[in-house]
Amino acid sequence: MPDIDTTVLDDPVGQSLNGRHAHLARRAGNVCTYRTGVATFSAIPAEPTAADWDDLARLLGSGQFADLFSAPASPPANWEPVFTLAGVQMVLDEAPAETRGDAQARELGQADVPEMLALTELTRPGPFWPRTIEMGTFHGVRDNATLVAMAGERLCPPGWTEISSVCSAPQYRGRGLAATVVHAAMKQILARGDRPFLHVAADNLNAIRLYERLGFTVRRHVRFHGYRTP
Repeated sequence: MPDIDTTVLDDPVGQSLNGRHAHLARRAGNVCTYRTGVATFSAIPAEPTAADWDDLARLLGSGQFADLFSAPASPPANWEPVFTLAGVQMVLDEAPAETRGDAQARELGQADVPEMLALTELTRPGPFWPRTIEMGTFHGVRDNATLVAMAGERLCPPGWTEISSVCSAPQYRGRGLAATVVHAAMKQILARGDRPFLHVAADNLNAIRLYERLGFTVRRHVRFHGYRTP
């Protein structure tokens, strides 16, 4: 695949909120975050000042959650740590071939959100909220009209689109449905001229192996941080 700028992937949240997701952004000074119900991701300068942390706290509100990708520095002491998670960022290195399962995946819409919320609540693939579908296109697989697998688009720094919310119902695992929905997302992203990337927990070895089979390679190790505002 042709080389494109990967440095934008060092700050995928900020690059998205200052670009194609500007219509979903809330801003204060040098910080920004997604609108309520879309995502809890926030972006802050690489060397934040006390004023930047104050702006983010005011922007989010008291007792609210901030999800930071590779946070550049620890927040003030009155911010409550919620979690820290080691992960990897993976990028697609080769275009996917056709698979026999592609026909099963169908685009999901607003009417599907209640089922999407139920599936992600059951499987916990990562944060998914009532308005997350506004971040991009989602594909799903149904069995007898029941949604049993899905994947979709999330962050979108210039030239890239992230694949996320990859999940399948427990009783349907082992059938290749995760590969089916990821493959559908990959093809749509490539068709519009973007390149797919994704994030996965470093200890989720089964998912990493799946993504490697689909043509992804690890670009860098990351650490996700969650904090609650004072």
